[in-house]
Formats: sequence, structure tokens, C-alpha cells
Amino acid sequence: MSKPVSALGGVSHKGFATVTEAGLKGMITVRGDLGSGAMKKAVKAAAGTAVPGPRRIEIAGDRAAAWMSPDELLVLVPYGAAQDTVAALEQALAGSHHLVADVSDARAVFTIAGRQADQVLMKLCPADVALLEPGDIRRTRAAQVAAAFWKSGPEEFTLVSFRSVAGYVMGLLEVASRPGAELFPA
Repeated sequence: MSKPVSALGGVSHKGFATVTEAGLKGMITVRGDLGSGAMKKAVKAAAGTAVPGPRRIEIAGDRAAAWMSPDELLVLVPYGAAQDTVAALEQALAGSHHLVADVSDARAVFTIAGRQADQVLMKLCPADVALLEPGDIRRTRAAQVAAAFWKSGPEEFTLVSFRSVAGYVMGLLEVASRPGAELFPA
């Protein structure tokens, strides 16, 4: 059996914001009726959170549930817990129309940190980053590729993209965070 590795091995860049490939994360796509009792119970057991409302992420320690569309969530768990969480979700949702898929190895996760971290995303994403509150998530683009991001700390954002474009996304983030390229210099 091969050893799992992250998309870019934890590569990091320090500019006016620090950009880091965050390593392996367990990520599970869950589709179904987000308002059903079975879904609410399954998400609470898997992520320790309520089913989030539209464009929201609910976080409980190292687990979270993120709203991705009216019938889709992204459940985040430690990487080693992903397969067991998939099995638990499948069992909890048995008998209802649903889809549960482990997408951990198909995604890459990045953190953008620093007092001006929001400016990196402002350059790349057609979303009003300045209005983003803690717990808000945006499913959008980073330049020309699909991405989702949320404010994961007072001066930190987490961005998820497809693993197949991880090098491209890291390049975008690195260029957008180069010193001297701030939108609003400190």
C-alpha cells in the first residue's frame, strides 16, 4: 500500500501574506436533502456540527461541514478518519436518496495568512472578500479554476481546489502575495 502524500508536500511562500499548502485533509462530498432529519443527524455525528445554512461553514475543532449547494455539503475531518466517516454517513443515510464520496485525494488545501491575506484572494476571486464574516464560505474561482474559501482565523483564509490544479493554484497565490503587490499597502 502506498503512503498518502499531499498535492505539493507542504510547500510555502512568504510574501506580504504567507501561503502554504496545508497538507492532507479528509474531505467528503455529501449530497441529499439537507433539511431531512436523517441528514441533520448524520452531519452532527460526522462533523459535530449542524447542517450549515447557505454559504456557511460550521466548524467544530478539526471537523467541519460546509454548504456547497442546495443539496450538497463538504464534510471536513482528519485525513485518517475519512473512510470511517464515509461508512458512518452511508449507514446513517441508508434508505434515503443520497450520495457520499470521499474526495480527500482529489482536493488540495491552502492557507493564506497574515494581516493582508484578504488581498491575495481579492486579486484572484470574483467574490466580495472584504464582506466575508467568520463562518462564511464562498464557492467561486481562483483565476480560471474552481475553488472554495472561507475565513479560518482572524488573519487567515483556507482555500480548497482540485488536486490536479494544485501547482497552478499555488503559483497564483504566490504571485498574488509577492511583496510590493499589495492592493492597499500597510
